[in-house]
Amino acid sequence: MTEPAPEVTQNTWEFLRDPMIAPTGFREYDARWKYPDDINLPGVTALGLGLGTQMMQRGIEPVIAVGNDYRDYSLAIKNALIIGLIQAGIHVKDIGPALSPMAYFAQFHLDAPAVAMVTASHNPNGWTGVKMGFERPLTHGPDEMAELRDIVLGGYGKPLSGGGYEFIADVREAYLDDLVGDFKMTRPLKVVCATGNGTASAFAPELFRRIGVEIVESHNRLDYTFPHYNPNPEAMEMLHDMSASVKASGADLALGFDGDGDRCGVVDDEGEEIFADKVGVILARDLARLYPGSTFVADVKSTGLFASDSELLKYDVKADYWKTGHSHMKRRVKEIGALAGFEKSGHYFLSGPIGRGYDCGMRVAVEICKLMDRNPDKSMSDLRRALPQTWATPTMSPFAADTEKYAILDRLVDRLVEKNAAGEKIGGRAIKEVVTVNGARVILENGGWGLVRASSNTPNLVVVCESPDSEAEMRAIFKDIDRVIRTEPGVGDYDQSI
Repeated sequence: MTEPAPEVTQNTWEFLRDPMIAPTGFREYDARWKYPDDINLPGVTALGLGLGTQMMQRGIEPVIAVGNDYRDYSLAIKNALIIGLIQAGIHVKDIGPALSPMAYFAQFHLDAPAVAMVTASHNPNGWTGVKMGFERPLTHGPDEMAELRDIVLGGYGKPLSGGGYEFIADVREAYLDDLVGDFKMTRPLKVVCATGNGTASAFAPELFRRIGVEIVESHNRLDYTFPHYNPNPEAMEMLHDMSASVKASGADLALGFDGDGDRCGVVDDEGEEIFADKVGVILARDLARLYPGSTFVADVKSTGLFASDSELLKYDVKADYWKTGHSHMKRRVKEIGALAGFEKSGHYFLSGPIGRGYDCGMRVAVEICKLMDRNPDKSMSDLRRALPQTWATPTMSPFAADTEKYAILDRLVDRLVEKNAAGEKIGGRAIKEVVTVNGARVILENGGWGLVRASSNTPNLVVVCESPDSEAEMRAIFKDIDRVIRTEPGVGDYDQSI
C-alpha cells in the first residue's frame, strides 16, 4: 500500500514524488482542495487508486466514466486521477472536457456503473476536486466520502492488474441530442445566454439555437482565466451582469450557468434577479398542473412557498424539506420518488418523465423554455409576480475555518433550540419550531424563517432569512440570527450582506 506523506510540502523533491493530501478536502459529498496548496498530482493519483479500490471493495464492475471541466489545470488533475484508477484495475472511459451533468449522462449513455468528474464546480480558479458516484444518478454522500477518505489517507489503496483506458469522443453530441429531443419552440423567445467564459460556453449557445431560441451572447467565449467574473449564478455579480444584458437587449429572460454546468440562474424580462428557489416554485406550479399529486423536495435554504403556496396545494402537491447539497438532494428525490428537487443554490433535480434525477443546468434551461412555450401569453416577470411575495436575503457566507465550522454550528444550533425552549422571539415573532435536519432552520409563527448551517464545500457558515410580510421583518430576522452567530469568535466577515 502507498502511505500518504503529510510532511510533503511544495517546492521539494518529495512534492514531485509522494502524495500530499489535506484531510479537509474530503467533504460531506465532494472531494475539493486548493491546488497545489492542499493536494499535489501524486496525491490525486492516490485518490484515484483509493476510488478504484473502493469500487473493488464494493463489488462494482470496474468501469468508470471520467471527465474534466474547462480550467487550465483540470486536464493534469484528470490524468493523475486516471493513473490511479488504472493502477487499481479499473477500465477508464475518458469523455474529455465536459460539464458535470454530461459526465452523469455518460453513466447512462455508456452504461458505466461509476463516474468521476474533475471540477472545482463554482469555486474560483485555484480550486479543484472530484464529483463521483457509483449508483446512478447518485453521487457520494457522507458515508461513501468517509470510506474513501479512510482508504486514501490510510494508504489502503490496492494496486491490481487489468486496468485500461479508452477515449470516447462523441458523448457531448449524444448529451445535446438527449437534451433537445424532439422539442422546438413555437413562440419567439430571446434569451441572454450567460456562461461567464466557463465550460457551459461550449454547450449552452448551441443548445438554445437547436431548440429555436434566439440568444444574446454573454461571455460565451471559453476562457479559463474567467476575465469578467467567476461563473456562479448564485453570486450577485453574475446576476447583476445578466440583468444589465437583459435591459440592454430587450431579451425575454437571461439564463446563467456555473463553472461545471450543473446549476442555472434566472433573470426575468424586467431585469429582476429571481432567486433559484423562487424559480423552483414557478417550475413546480407548471409541473403540478401536468403531474398533480407530485412530491417536490426543497433544501432547507429554500423558500417556505413549496409548503404554503395555494397553487401548489390546489394540485395536491406535497413538499419535503431536506438537507442542502447535491448528493443529499439527489438521494432524497430518488428515495421518496419525488418528481423534482429544488435547491436555492440553483441545483435542480428533475426526475420521472422529465429527467434522470441528477442536477443539470442545461436540462433546467430547456424545461424553462418549455414552460415559456406552454405559457405563450405570459412573460417571466408575469410568472414571478404571480407568486406570493416574500422578502429573502441572498445566501450569505461568513467565514468559519473548515476545522472549526461544524463544532461552531453545533453550539449555534444548541443556542437556537434553547431560545425556542425559553419562548424567546426572533425578528419580533414567536418561534414555531426549529428544524435541525441540516443546521438550524428557525421557523416563525407567520412562516418566516432564518437558517444557519455549515457550508459543505468552503470554509464558511451559510445564512439565509425570509419573511412573508416585509423587508423590515426579514432584516430583523437576520439581525437576531446574526446576534447569535456573533457569540462565536471563530466566525468572520460575510462574503456579502443585505
